[in-house]
Amino acid sequence: MGARSPRTQAKSAGSGNERLTKASLMRMELFAPPAEVAPYVTTFFRMRCDEKSIRDVQPTSLGMIVLMAKGEGHMRFLDGRREPSHRFMLVTPTTAASTFEIDGPCDSFGAMLSPFGWACLTGLSAAERANRMHHGAELLPRPLAMAAEDALERFDQLEPPAMIAHLSAALLASVGTVPPGHGEFIKAVADWLAGSLSPQLDDLLERVPYSARQVQRLAERYFGLPPSRLARKYRALRAAVLLSRPVISDDEIAAVRDHFYDQSHMIREIRLFAGRTPARIADPDTPYLSGFMDLRDFRERGSRMAPIPADLRA
Repeated sequence: MGARSPRTQAKSAGSGNERLTKASLMRMELFAPPAEVAPYVTTFFRMRCDEKSIRDVQPTSLGMIVLMAKGEGHMRFLDGRREPSHRFMLVTPTTAASTFEIDGPCDSFGAMLSPFGWACLTGLSAAERANRMHHGAELLPRPLAMAAEDALERFDQLEPPAMIAHLSAALLASVGTVPPGHGEFIKAVADWLAGSLSPQLDDLLERVPYSARQVQRLAERYFGLPPSRLARKYRALRAAVLLSRPVISDDEIAAVRDHFYDQSHMIREIRLFAGRTPARIADPDTPYLSGFMDLRDFRERGSRMAPIPADLRA
């Protein structure tokens, strides 16, 4: 089969007509990581649902570690390919929104990785490993795999603070290093993205001691996408967050729209990377999506990727 157009691909990430599990039936909690773990993990989370059939959309991410104590299912990626879940699971960086379906009930706990965390825990190219679900023991260090298996055995006895402490200790015992200068490159890319809803490649090239070709290679290695597509991704995600706010001024709406060719272009981009059009992102019946698109995730600097800039027209 030939390659599908961006419009068709965007639809495959999630159609507004597809039935999702209602928010009232799902419990989604987000937890900030301890300071010493923040360079590697942006957010810990717990998701629970007692339904027999669970379906929702996950925005594009930089990788996740998930302990699925109850439930099993699969994730459908941009190309239509489906991969099965595992009790201890590594979801690699994704290049677009993905749909997950679970035979419940479900109870899971996980960690959203930063680019630095992905690199230090796996040492692998985010681009080459993108859009996959692996058993965690296949790619993650043994101390973390052992801690995950122990946590799964004691899942019902570990409250979130204890689970976070347990996994954090294992994470810190598992992280490796990145080549000299690459940590500074990751930070430079994060700062570049934070400066504007539509960061320009020339600005990034001025920040780093690498050629355009090296910058593309390093961005793909650590972020899973070349700089141009990475900028598109975070423009769409932040636009989605802003447009889903309960209160937004006409000037703010106009500022967001100015970063796209027109409204249809904006909607296609948001659907591709966030999985829903702006109207659906604020829908209370998209609990998982709404949780991970929470505005707080884009306000805080530090380990947070691409916070919303103060000047929306920058």
